[in-house]
Amino acid sequence: MRRPPSIDAYGGGGFRVSGDWRPGSLLIVDDVPSDWTVTDFEALTVDDFAPILAAGAAVEFVLLGTGLVQSLPPRAVRDLLKAAGVGLEFMSTEAAARTYNIVASDGRRVAAALIAV
Repeated sequence: MRRPPSIDAYGGGGFRVSGDWRPGSLLIVDDVPSDWTVTDFEALTVDDFAPILAAGAAVEFVLLGTGLVQSLPPRAVRDLLKAAGVGLEFMSTEAAARTYNIVASDGRRVAAALIAV
């Protein structure tokens, strides 16, 4: 079993993931961190969640970091994930990064979609 990456720091427009600085927004799916093209919560679309849905059973739920403040994701995004059987928890990016570390270390099948702050 692969060990999930840890989010060591966030802010300044990016994230330090398992010791490596990653500028911009961050997507972690099936324990693999990658760049996420989302830069602004207001521009969030269902297409931004395609990599999560493509992972199938590897994802039980998504932690969505919405930026500096918690914001309600668009209904289309919520409906898409619900129809796919994927849970959604949304909170500020700061809270989502902390929460990811806890649930990933517990072995949960979680994806993180974090908008950089």
